Amino acid sequence: MTEYRRFYIPKAMWFFTVNLAERRNNRLLIEKIDVLRDAFRFVKQQRPFYMNAVVIMPDHLHCIWTMPSDDGDFSIRWNMLKGRFSRSIDVGERVSKSRQKRRERGIW
Repeated sequence: MTEYRRFYIPKAMWFFTVNLAERRNNRLLIEKIDVLRDAFRFVKQQRPFYMNAVVIMPDHLHCIWTMPSDDGDFSIRWNMLKGRFSRSIDVGERVSKSRQKRRERGIW
């Protein structure tokens, strides 16, 4: 089993690329850009961070974040952001059996 190592470094700057699960002909992120903006806004209020840059493409996004001086946990922020976005849009995407077992959506 793969063992991921995450370095939670306060004040660190991170580059992220996040893809949708189904990328082919998927325009979800730009069609629901207002929902995505609200999700970013919500997370930044709950767990502040500085967003140096963001590029939103139809099926993926790129971000550069700087963590605050007292908190380097970027993964909780991504978890909150994906969850907030996913709960704010209608159900209807294809969901694999393994995701169904874990009661996950098929967005990310």
